[in-house]
Amino acid sequence: MPPRTLPGLTFGLLLTAATGTIASTPTPDKLAELAASDAWLTLGHYHPDTLGSGHTSQADDASFFLAEDGDSDPRAELQATIDAITAPVTGDPNDHARCQFPARDAWIRSHLELPQPAVNCTDFNDWKGDLNTRAVTMVFAASYLNSPSSMFGHTFLRLDPPKEDGETNLLLANTISYAADAAEHDSEILFAYRGIVGGYPGITSVRPYYEMVKVYSDIENRDLWEYELNLTQDEVDQMLAHTWEIRNRNFDYYFFDENCAYRLLALIDVARPGTQLLDEVSTHAIPSDTIRWIVDRNLVADVTYRPSSATKVEHALESLDSHERQLSAAIANGYVQVDDAEVQSLSESSKANVLDATYDYVRHQTQAEDWPRDFAAPLSHNLLVARSQLDDQPSIGPPERPEVRDDQGHDTMRVGVGAGYTGARHYTELSLRPAYHDLLDPPAGYRPGAQLQFLRLDTRLYSDHQEVQVERLVGVGIRSLTPRDAFFTPLSWQVSFGGRRSEMPDGDRIFTPYLEGGAGGTWRLGSGLRALAIVTGDLEISKHMRRGYDIAPGVDLSLLHQGDQISLMTGVRSKAWIVSDQHREDRLYLEGSWHLGRDYSVKASLERKHHYDRYETLWQLGFRAYF
Repeated sequence: MPPRTLPGLTFGLLLTAATGTIASTPTPDKLAELAASDAWLTLGHYHPDTLGSGHTSQADDASFFLAEDGDSDPRAELQATIDAITAPVTGDPNDHARCQFPARDAWIRSHLELPQPAVNCTDFNDWKGDLNTRAVTMVFAASYLNSPSSMFGHTFLRLDPPKEDGETNLLLANTISYAADAAEHDSEILFAYRGIVGGYPGITSVRPYYEMVKVYSDIENRDLWEYELNLTQDEVDQMLAHTWEIRNRNFDYYFFDENCAYRLLALIDVARPGTQLLDEVSTHAIPSDTIRWIVDRNLVADVTYRPSSATKVEHALESLDSHERQLSAAIANGYVQVDDAEVQSLSESSKANVLDATYDYVRHQTQAEDWPRDFAAPLSHNLLVARSQLDDQPSIGPPERPEVRDDQGHDTMRVGVGAGYTGARHYTELSLRPAYHDLLDPPAGYRPGAQLQFLRLDTRLYSDHQEVQVERLVGVGIRSLTPRDAFFTPLSWQVSFGGRRSEMPDGDRIFTPYLEGGAGGTWRLGSGLRALAIVTGDLEISKHMRRGYDIAPGVDLSLLHQGDQISLMTGVRSKAWIVSDQHREDRLYLEGSWHLGRDYSVKASLERKHHYDRYETLWQLGFRAYF
């Protein structure tokens, strides 16, 4: 007798053709309950509408939905999925819904007894078998200011195979990553713009781990942190099944929220329903913040540190004393030969350290900086030959694991309150910054000399007329102050744009759009102390200026100290406006922060300013909280 079919899914029983068993199907109330569950909404990437009571999926690929209005109707999509996974197999079995959507199929069947048409999903089973995944590890690559897509760091998942004889070469494991599908010829500026406005599709892809290590650790010199997740095998299987569902399907990529970290949180939410990691995301999803949320949810079983090649080289060079470093630099640059008397006169242990460190440096420069092979290859050979004659001398050990991980630094959102004096008026100030870090924030867990601020807003209330003014809006502000030495000569640079108050000749302070940048050098003077010299350039635009804009070349000479308890910066900034109002602007400043742990800071600044032949003394004292 054929099964009785009623409208919708209100019928009570179905006869399963494949198994001959009786299976119950959901009532409308049960269907509504399942469609509204967090697990189903997560599987469909549904999010509440900003206006209204409905949901809309973030998936931007029509092939991801089985119902015509599945992108905006979770219940219709659930019903269409049930219909599809219980339909008989016709044509290629791999095209059946059970093979296309194995995670949906598994979750629905865990809640309902449904017919199970016999289908052999060879494509999915072969793919899953090749991945051979026992555990999943979240990998965090440290921030990299030279690439807009990685300024806040990057995360991806490593699929760890079963351990064989207690050991496994994890470099051969596969990874799951989500990234913008950008054209190779797009510039970094175009990439940043389109990444912010959503001009790229985002693609979930699977790549070998050794390829990711080569890109992030060996080429971009970024340390990697590996967070093994405590997922069960069933949870791992569900994550892989959903990865199969979204592979090569388009999700629009947004630099600040729907980014690499965001999509991986969704995979974990699918694997372990109830974690609700995506609920933590508001205006932005910063990779280091997402690691904090994973740790806070007790999802991490173990943490491993993988230093970059640059970190290893720097550690080896720092292990040398000043004379050994000088000699190592001379050998690496060809001024001293390996068999020269100056090298041979070293003690056996000292010679071994110099040879090891120099070889590591030459190899790194060959890979990262494309040193000429006809120079690097013979030098590397000579270093290895000389080192082989000292086999009984121990090699320099690996870098120690940092005391503070990137996810253990201060939270990236900051709120500050303060009071100050401009030279003529007293004010109170409220400062809001969604992300990420500046030079005077608590430094633990962040790159020394690196600053990245996004959408910082400073608003002041002047006490004399109870007047509220926006003092500054920083769209994006970046500073990269990496020290130069005999081995590495990085360029220090900075760029910022937004709006700020600028003083006019008559004394009025007008809010003007600005763009500023600069480049120069930074030198290490001691532990935590750096000196910097930056040539700067400013552009301001305003109808209040004689020509509608003004340009100012200038210089910034400063000292910077970053410490766990106190951070200080002092120096001189001078620039000459040369278009609309030809005049000098000079500032002598001192600013610092007293860090009360990693959650709070007391900020103070004092400045003597000369502008339009007027001298002013400015000061400010405030309190900052990070969350």
